[in-house]
Amino acid sequence: MTKLKSRSVVATLFISSRPVSWVNTAYPFAAAYLVTTHAVDLTLVIGTVFFLIPYNLAMYGINDVFDYESDLHNPRKGGIEGAVLERSRHRITLRAAVLLPLPFLAYLLAAGTWLSGVVLAMSLFAVVAYSAPGLRFKERPFLDSMTSSFHFVSPALFGLVLAQAHFTGALWALLGAFFLWGMASHAFGAVQDIAADRQAGIGSVATVLGPAATVRLVLAAYAAAGLLMLPTGWPGALGALLAVPYLANVWPYRSLQLRDAERSNDGWKRFLWLNYLTGFLVTMLLLWYSAT
Repeated sequence: MTKLKSRSVVATLFISSRPVSWVNTAYPFAAAYLVTTHAVDLTLVIGTVFFLIPYNLAMYGINDVFDYESDLHNPRKGGIEGAVLERSRHRITLRAAVLLPLPFLAYLLAAGTWLSGVVLAMSLFAVVAYSAPGLRFKERPFLDSMTSSFHFVSPALFGLVLAQAHFTGALWALLGAFFLWGMASHAFGAVQDIAADRQAGIGSVATVLGPAATVRLVLAAYAAAGLLMLPTGWPGALGALLAVPYLANVWPYRSLQLRDAERSNDGWKRFLWLNYLTGFLVTMLLLWYSAT
């Protein structure tokens, strides 16, 4: 297991922010704002940078600090799937997680409306509530997956509200599909951590349901997400096909036994890279939509 004690502070913060996942929050905001406004302006740039780095440092840095004890027992922590921060780096990580976002937040709040400010506040609350003591939504089964999904849907929702988008039934269906995708992805990720979470006394959707039932719930959520894309119109309905690779990735684990739960880590690693392919295809659909 790789520790971060010997690394510089900057390297520690960089690793803790999960660079492999930066695009998962920055892209939804940028795409939502750009497709609505058709403008590359300062707000787009500042918002994208915020959801690229400061937002992820806050989300994952806070998580790494308050999950330190359980991460010590988790064999997959210590790389791109999560840092194991030495105690000596906890204070600086929390300070950076709070201070780095402030100038970005000041601009985004000033540039938006009261409603966009509410959405941004909800997004930040979910970031803190997931891991912080006293809230720890990550230990509340089902709420854990809902909160994690909101981490990725809220940047898109904020971008839409900031750009004063017109919310149609099709747009709500798209956001619903995105939310179900996020819940399914979090629940599948929790399967590999069942042993470590139970050892640390942490509850999750996977520790409650067990591996097989959780994976089958994941399959149902991915399928429902695909179906929700159908009423979005053309070419958005083609987005239903994007659920297929995720279904194929998770399907082999539908009867996974408790003793083999950690084997789902292979599927999780594929999921991380599958997101990049999906992101490319979503971009093609957005360009098509914008052109028509």
